[in-house]
Amino acid sequence: GNRTKDLQLIRNFSDARSVLCRLSFLPLMLPKLPRKLFLGMILLAVIIFICSINSVSVVEYVPNVVQKTVDSIDSISKTELIKRIEELQSEVDTLKKKMDKDSSLGAQQSQSFRTIPARVYPEVRFRSERTRKRILVTGGTGFVGSHLVDKLLLDGHEVLALDNFFTGRRRNVEHWVGHPNFELVHHDVVNSYFVEVDQIYHLASPASPPHYMYNPVKTIKTNSIGTINMLGLAKRVKATMLLASTSEIYGDPEVHPQPESYWGHVNPIGPRSCYDEGKRVAESLMVAYAKQEQVAIRIARIFNTFGPRMHMNDGRVVSNFIIQAIQDKPITIYGNGNQTRSFQYVDDLVDGLIALMNSNVTSPVNLGNPEEHTISDFAHIIKDLVGSASTIEHLESQVDDPQQRKPDIRKAAESIGWQPKVKMHDGIRRTIEYFRKEIHDEDNKKRKSDL
Repeated sequence: GNRTKDLQLIRNFSDARSVLCRLSFLPLMLPKLPRKLFLGMILLAVIIFICSINSVSVVEYVPNVVQKTVDSIDSISKTELIKRIEELQSEVDTLKKKMDKDSSLGAQQSQSFRTIPARVYPEVRFRSERTRKRILVTGGTGFVGSHLVDKLLLDGHEVLALDNFFTGRRRNVEHWVGHPNFELVHHDVVNSYFVEVDQIYHLASPASPPHYMYNPVKTIKTNSIGTINMLGLAKRVKATMLLASTSEIYGDPEVHPQPESYWGHVNPIGPRSCYDEGKRVAESLMVAYAKQEQVAIRIARIFNTFGPRMHMNDGRVVSNFIIQAIQDKPITIYGNGNQTRSFQYVDDLVDGLIALMNSNVTSPVNLGNPEEHTISDFAHIIKDLVGSASTIEHLESQVDDPQQRKPDIRKAAESIGWQPKVKMHDGIRRTIEYFRKEIHDEDNKKRKSDL
């Protein structure tokens, strides 16, 4: 019996406390209530509370409490009561003003957030699930890789760009970050990587002499172990894999121009051998996996390429000459300048890579521009296009520097229907404009840091 009584008392107390809590908010919810009505409601709540605790009927308790309360009110100074109520009303008004101000500020902030424009991406081609491919590009933020990513995305495919950012730069693909068809992954191909893809463009490797000679062991590992990892992935998911090989596998050639059938003339222990031999073993691995594991392979032998997004300090002929000419510094030529080179614009190379990937050609294919110039002629061409006052200086020739380089591209024309379209002078003009902007941005950053 006592237990039941205690439980009832707890329930009564809880109910009464709930009523009091709700009534305590009345000044905020109903600030304009008549004073007598407001006091009456408070009085009623107090009565209910006392009755609940003492388990006394409200009907029995009200007359006595009302009489006592009225008597007590009569004894209190009416002036003090009115003053206290006015103070409470003032506090309520202050709180209301603060709430209105916070609400207005929140609305303004919300409006400002809504005015931030949504990110605008380049318009891409629509493809159905049947024709849209998921494509992995290793070295996807590099010079050539980023242009390939652009082309594949614009064509409506899903692209995953893999890079360790040794020579690649995130800003080369930043205009795609957040696009539903694009994914950027920070990863080194020397370590295994698992993903479901239809095609693999294996471009990962430093390609300029200063970069690949900076860490020769790493260069060899990237081109050997990295290629094995990508071939293993291609085998598992039955993807077609394209290797970005190089004209450097021909070394200092004794056959001119160089056809795909030429085996090359390479120093296997020279300073450039980490790259030359690395690419040669990569080609060997490609063929071995094709024969033993039936992996679908493509091999592109890429000749000298130039264009926007080249690294300013990569030590290549085009970037060196253009930067020196823009800054009116001496244009430096290693050797007598009679060595020849053939330069293709990056857009032509990207078209060739895609054409080769989508063909059935499994043997190596040269991709380059057969328009041949001596290094001295090339220096004067760039100087004239820039309008530079630079002089030309000759330095000591580099070790194992090829004396002539020109691709035989008959196989590319016949088997994949490819040949370069951009004239060298037009490509150089576009590249000059790119480097002008890069140098201007670098100068601005330097000035700001000095301040």
